[in-house]
Amino acid sequence: MPLSSPQSSDHTPEAAGEGAVRADSIAAVAQRVGVSVATVSRVLNGHANVRDATRARVLAEVEASGYRINELARNLRTAESRLLLTMVPDFGNPFYAEIVRGIDSVARQHGYFMLLCDTGADAGRERSYFDLLRRHRADGAICLDPATVQHALAAESTALPWVACCEYDPAMGVPYVGIDNYRAAHDAVRHLIARGRRRVALINSDEHYGYAQQRRDGWRDALAEAGIAARDAWRVNVNCLDYDAGAQAAAALMQLPATEAPDAIFAVSDTLAVGVLNGLRGVGRRVPHDVAVVGFDDLALAAQIDPPLTTIAQPMRELGETAARLLLRRFAEPRARVPGVLLPHRLVVRASG
Repeated sequence: MPLSSPQSSDHTPEAAGEGAVRADSIAAVAQRVGVSVATVSRVLNGHANVRDATRARVLAEVEASGYRINELARNLRTAESRLLLTMVPDFGNPFYAEIVRGIDSVARQHGYFMLLCDTGADAGRERSYFDLLRRHRADGAICLDPATVQHALAAESTALPWVACCEYDPAMGVPYVGIDNYRAAHDAVRHLIARGRRRVALINSDEHYGYAQQRRDGWRDALAEAGIAARDAWRVNVNCLDYDAGAQAAAALMQLPATEAPDAIFAVSDTLAVGVLNGLRGVGRRVPHDVAVVGFDDLALAAQIDPPLTTIAQPMRELGETAARLLLRRFAEPRARVPGVLLPHRLVVRASG
């Protein structure tokens, strides 16, 4: 597989001296890493039969040196588009930004371009993007849309080269990467209970998202294990994950009678949780003295606000990188069963709860 760089035409074997290894060749990469040319080629093509440590060294050398695969030569041989689709339901949600960066990083390392697709969580729009795969205008796709949207297209799209990221249903038979949303929510609520909170409210997303269902169940079961009944009045579902939605939901919860009003709020995204802080401030509640708040995701903003936000950290960039590698593995081994992957989460305790 040929490699080139923007300066490749200036570095010919003749210019370097007879018998010299071109500085911009695949042989140079192999020489620097101390592996065979075939091993470098397998890494660049996404083959799985390379040890993780070797793969990491090869990719690091490619990235550090600025090498890129000669797209024209390979496309003429294989008829590949070298284009990966990333289907995102909400461009306005900062949670997706780091995931997209992870996907793009791995895609570029392997000579692919990434096209970011705004689906609006709409099955019709997602179907139009899957049509690009059917017509071979794109090689594969990574889908971050709700599980319900994925299910709507499962019968017609399972055979296509795509993977699910964040939202997943193992029963669909599509490779996926995500976290254990149930356990993460359970951990968040158990933390609040351990801090002495007994009336823990949930501000949740639209439950056509699988993660919203899983986090709801984790909230409910953590309360039940502590002998606390999860009241319907403590659960608010919102249609978007922006700051205003969190502020309005928090203000509404504080309208409950004093003996029923929450002394803690678990919000299923940091954007909602930041809104919750503002909403509580607007109705005269102190955080965490009156009401503790825990968010989800660990966006960069979480550590910067006042008070800093306790939250569940997701490995966002790693989610994107893993999704891209799963898709590349589907390309390399189309008949192999590519497993789903669950990455670890962690509770980050700060001043809000």
